[in-house]
Amino acid sequence: MNNDRHSQNQLYQKLAPSMMGVCMRYCKSREEAEESLQEGFIQVFNAIKQCRGEGAFEGWVRKIMVNTALQRLRSQSYLKAVTSHSENLPEAADKEYILPALSAKELLVVIQKLSPMYRAVFNLYVFEGLKHREIAQLLNISEGTSKSNLSDARAILQREVLKMQNLAQVK
Repeated sequence: MNNDRHSQNQLYQKLAPSMMGVCMRYCKSREEAEESLQEGFIQVFNAIKQCRGEGAFEGWVRKIMVNTALQRLRSQSYLKAVTSHSENLPEAADKEYILPALSAKELLVVIQKLSPMYRAVFNLYVFEGLKHREIAQLLNISEGTSKSNLSDARAILQREVLKMQNLAQVK
């Protein structure tokens, strides 16, 4: 597939929509996500010969997209460790109450409001299924900072969701 433009285009058309969703979760804006998506596909096409076929191909592409988005954040110095601000955050609400009320689009909007570090930790833990030890290594932070950032991110997300729900009830 290397330098086979037709095959590359087919692969792009097939995977771009779902990979754009991955990039949107890590990036602050659609423009940043589009740039990460393009950079990610360039890396995919350049590394396609290295894909060993172990596991799902789409998972391999997804990992490249996540790493590309994180690298983009690192290069822009957005990924700075956040020390806990838990004292300013509300108590965690019941997940059962909050998540069913959100559409995927609404959840994405709320996730994009998080600081880059909170967003990265939240996405890596919740969507990529990484352990705090792995997140800490990937983001060059301590395991405790990863745990704290996840807790704070969840509290912020819950507060934002509650605000959205209250606004919806007022209308």
